[in-house]
Amino acid sequence: MTDELLVVRAQLGERAALAELVLRWRTPVWTYVRRMLDAERADDVAQEIWLAVVRGLPRLREPDRFAPWLFTIARRSITDRLRAEYAEAEAFADVAAVSDDPAEATVERAELTAGLSALPVLEREVLVLFYLEDLSVEECAQVCRVPAGTIKSRLSRARRLLREQLTEKGWQP
Repeated sequence: MTDELLVVRAQLGERAALAELVLRWRTPVWTYVRRMLDAERADDVAQEIWLAVVRGLPRLREPDRFAPWLFTIARRSITDRLRAEYAEAEAFADVAAVSDDPAEATVERAELTAGLSALPVLEREVLVLFYLEDLSVEECAQVCRVPAGTIKSRLSRARRLLREQLTEKGWQP
């Protein structure tokens, strides 16, 4: 069953359809949020996202655009959380600090994760959406509310910054 059909059925009040949507998208959403925030904050933000989805689903006019709509909500929730923390924090580095993640099994993955976490938020976001969530440039543009050309330039800059950081740390691709 497609996401579009599940959305329509959920909009008509079918709880099983909503449960299926949540089941399908829970892990991708949490993974996206986790890559933008540490694990503790990711759990809280993911819950906020699903609450917003349940509240907003009846107003979704284009059921075939569920994934970009969902990631737009996720992006807004992450941005709201970071904005609130920035207001309290003295410096950006305090908010974007790399956290230890015991689930990271290999040193290579840990280095890549640390490099990704150290990127500025806009560049990190576009890499996560494009490479890790498999959204197209156009879908990334929708989520980020910028032109596709901006996404392409952010991708280019993000790749360069990540490569520089990893090279600086002695990482060999």
